[in-house]
Amino acid sequence: MPPRPRRAQFTQEQIDSQLQQIHLLDSASSSENLEQLGPIIKQIHSNHTQDAYLRTLRALVDSKDSEIERICSENYQDFISSVSTLFSVKAYTDKMKENIASLDSSVSQLGKGLVEKKRNLLQNKKTANNLDEAIDTIQACLRVLDVVNRVGEMIQQGKYWSALRSLDEIQNMPATSLSQTAFYQYLLSSLPSLRAQIKDAVSASMKQWLLEIRNVSGQVGQLALDAMDSRTRRWRTRREKDALLRNSKVGSAVELVTSEKTEFSPLDNENVRVDFRPLLECIHIYATMDSLEELQRSYQEDRKRQSELILPLPLPLSSLSSITEQILGYFIVETHVLETTGDFRSERDVEDLWDSLVANLRNGLENSLRMEADPDSFLKVKESLISFIIALPSPIFNKDAIHAYILALFEKYAGLLEAQFSRRFSDIVRQDDLVLMSVENANDLETVLEVVWISDAERRELRETTPPRTLPWSQTFYLSCQDVYSRFYSKFYAFVEGVTQHHRNIDELLSTSLDNLLKTHISEAINKRLTTTSNLLQLAPIVTNLEHFEVGCSELERSLTSLRSTGRGGSIRLEAQASFSSTLTKALGRITTLMTSKLDDFFELSEYDWTPKTREDAPSMYLYELFNWLTTLVDGLAIKESYKDEAYKGAVTYIAECLMEFLTGRNIPAMNENAVSNILVDVDFLESELRGIGRPHLGSVFEELHATTSIPLSDTVQEYLVPANRRTSFAAVKQKRLQALLEKLAKHGATLRDPEGRKWGEKRRKEADAVGRLFPDKG
Repeated sequence: MPPRPRRAQFTQEQIDSQLQQIHLLDSASSSENLEQLGPIIKQIHSNHTQDAYLRTLRALVDSKDSEIERICSENYQDFISSVSTLFSVKAYTDKMKENIASLDSSVSQLGKGLVEKKRNLLQNKKTANNLDEAIDTIQACLRVLDVVNRVGEMIQQGKYWSALRSLDEIQNMPATSLSQTAFYQYLLSSLPSLRAQIKDAVSASMKQWLLEIRNVSGQVGQLALDAMDSRTRRWRTRREKDALLRNSKVGSAVELVTSEKTEFSPLDNENVRVDFRPLLECIHIYATMDSLEELQRSYQEDRKRQSELILPLPLPLSSLSSITEQILGYFIVETHVLETTGDFRSERDVEDLWDSLVANLRNGLENSLRMEADPDSFLKVKESLISFIIALPSPIFNKDAIHAYILALFEKYAGLLEAQFSRRFSDIVRQDDLVLMSVENANDLETVLEVVWISDAERRELRETTPPRTLPWSQTFYLSCQDVYSRFYSKFYAFVEGVTQHHRNIDELLSTSLDNLLKTHISEAINKRLTTTSNLLQLAPIVTNLEHFEVGCSELERSLTSLRSTGRGGSIRLEAQASFSSTLTKALGRITTLMTSKLDDFFELSEYDWTPKTREDAPSMYLYELFNWLTTLVDGLAIKESYKDEAYKGAVTYIAECLMEFLTGRNIPAMNENAVSNILVDVDFLESELRGIGRPHLGSVFEELHATTSIPLSDTVQEYLVPANRRTSFAAVKQKRLQALLEKLAKHGATLRDPEGRKWGEKRRKEADAVGRLFPDKG
């Protein structure tokens, strides 16, 4: 460790020198001079020489005492004399002090009572002044407290504006002694809380008013809907009387100008009276307190919450009417507030509430209708929405979203309506007994004619007849017309009644739905019925139904276009006519098919001899029965004459083909000229019978048979081989069929035993080969 520093050493002379420097009493100073002691004492302590200094200090004191004694001993007598004199002066002074004290005591005793009385008098005056001032202050406080107390009473009585004015009077009082009191300062500090009480009270009053408004909104909306319904009925009655007003709807410019003005307010009537004073008072109070923005935010939030409470989740369709009444009442109130409160409400605030509520309403309806299959439910939803938006009091509400949703609902409604009527039409076709309708009297006839789609000419013709009579259609046509007119059409346009947008889209949708119903569920259903119907008498009503459906499509287009609820939009066009034409062709073909089937039965009984020895003069016996059956059947069909002619033509054509098949087909291997001649006798009989029933033109179907058989019978094969003759005289002859006929004749000749017959057969063979070598034709 480092060596300890050596302590400083002082000699006796140094210590004495320092003590001599200390002057405890400076003769030139009136105070002790001790300033020099500090550094010396500090030096003593830092050098640890206290004991040495103390010893030296005692020695100094002793020397000074000795010096004093020495000096005093030289002047002792003078000192004693002076002391004696001082004692004498002291005794005289003490005496004087006693006299003064005695005199002062006497004076004090004399003035003490007077001073006490004066003091009491001054104190009493001060107390009296304080009491007067206190009374004035208390009275002022009482007046102020009375105002404050009346403020509380006014708040309880709902006199919020008066209470607020009273607080302003207190705050704006002129300066008085009361203004400097702690009480008044405390009272001023309590004014904000009193204003807050007024604010809370008026807010509570408005909240209660909002609750009452919510409870009465449904009734307000119902009264508005009832008033609009009454207005709509009046306008409908007037529109029915005046054709010029047919296309004008409720709310149009024409209706607003021409209708009688009926003043009715759903907010102020004999059933409901909505008092807006709580809201107006609240607005006034908040505006005065510079807190209007706070009230606007609070009001918007409260109304938004109320709008959300209108729509339950899930939304029951059975309660939609009451819900739309509440929504309507809600926005009637909002419209009135918007129009009567100046800048308190903005159109943007109300539009936000409207857009939000419409979006929630649409979502709720979509969820409720997602699994709904009854079109009447969609119709009820539409009617509720249309009534609701028509009754809306202000044009600021954007109704496009609701109109768009109604059109979306309409597409679903049309699909469900189409599905509903598709089952109906399918049942009508399936359950039809295929018997022509009959009417017993003129009323029944008129009832039917008002429904069916027929031309004006046919309608006039039927009206000129006298019932009872049979009508040219069955239940399928009548019931289908009735359902389209009185049910499908009315239900279809019942949905769009009141919808003012996209008329052409609606008409196109109607055309599409009707086309689907007519083509798929009537025309195709009839086509399916055709395949299962084998009774020719039942096919006749099907043909007449199809004929009237084909014509009726055009009549239906014209009628629906004229009956449409609005004159706007394009014409209604149907494409089902082609489907009915196609099905009609199939029905006529079905008749021909069934007839040919029966003709096959007759030909099976023909029993021709293909190698007779002689030629017959009379036709085959089966032809008598065949033709009698044919004429009875076709003439008995309740179809148009042109269709009967088509039926005859089909049957005769089939007969001609069967006879030609006998002559040229593979089933008959050989025949002679006598058999061919007998076939021509049968053909002549048929042509004669056709002339007898007034249809000689049908004999043309036998032209090929006549031309083909005339070549071998008249032995003009060589003439046929000449190209120019084939194009002129034998244009109806088909090469292959002629070749087949010649081969059959050649085969028969080859079987004969006589040389002449064989020679004739060989000739026919060579002729057949020659015909076969010709350039092939279509036969």
